[in-house]
Amino acid sequence: MKNNVVLITGGTSGIGRACALEFGRAGYIVVITGRDAVKLASTATELNAAGVKYHTVKADVGDIAAATQVIAETITAFGRLDVLINNAGLSMRAKFADVDVKVLEQLMQTNFFGTVYITKAALPYLLQSKGTIVGISSIAGFRGLPGRTGYSASKFAMNGFLEALRTELLPQGVNILTAAPGFTASNIRHAALMADGRAQNDTPRDEGNMMSSEEVARLLREAVRKRRRTLVLTAQGKLTVFLNKWLPGLTDKLVLANFRKEEGDF
Repeated sequence: MKNNVVLITGGTSGIGRACALEFGRAGYIVVITGRDAVKLASTATELNAAGVKYHTVKADVGDIAAATQVIAETITAFGRLDVLINNAGLSMRAKFADVDVKVLEQLMQTNFFGTVYITKAALPYLLQSKGTIVGISSIAGFRGLPGRTGYSASKFAMNGFLEALRTELLPQGVNILTAAPGFTASNIRHAALMADGRAQNDTPRDEGNMMSSEEVARLLREAVRKRRRTLVLTAQGKLTVFLNKWLPGLTDKLVLANFRKEEGDF
């Protein structure tokens, strides 16, 4: 993988940061984006300490001009792009009856359109390298979750976009991997938006019992190496996807019971 270039959106925390270190240690040149300059600098320090060749771009990929600029900077710096990991994302925690619809719009802008914008700008270079496009989706992109209507909608949209694009690009040799990590110990629940759009700054779940971001990153790099099309992680995640396909009525009840137990307000 030496001199191959990977671009990771939302690369300053959680799965994105772990991927930057995992791919970098494997020999990739790493480009990361993020909206927070302090977090970008912190991740850059870690990459530097690990001996990783890298470039950082402060950008919100939910803005089409910023997403396009990220690709321009990547090509100017390194001349190629081999892997694009669409990781930047927001979550939410609020019942639809209570939530401001602008929260759903914000999630769609980042999670879905952020993927669309940067993939569009990156596509000519990924066609040249016959590279890989990765979408960091979620179990919520295969099975709608209560209290996560906007998040589920954005991840379902991402999945459909990537599936259609995968089919279009089959003759050109570009691989597309849709990855659903399941519940992972990361910052996304702390940053999840509440009904009024404020970050909850807490997590309702026991992060200690979840798969680590580092383990997700390791499995993701292996899936990219094997050019897999789908990666569903954790036993709970795989079971949820299986049951939802074959026993959807039962899955409705099980999912609701689980969220009532863990969330307390459903």
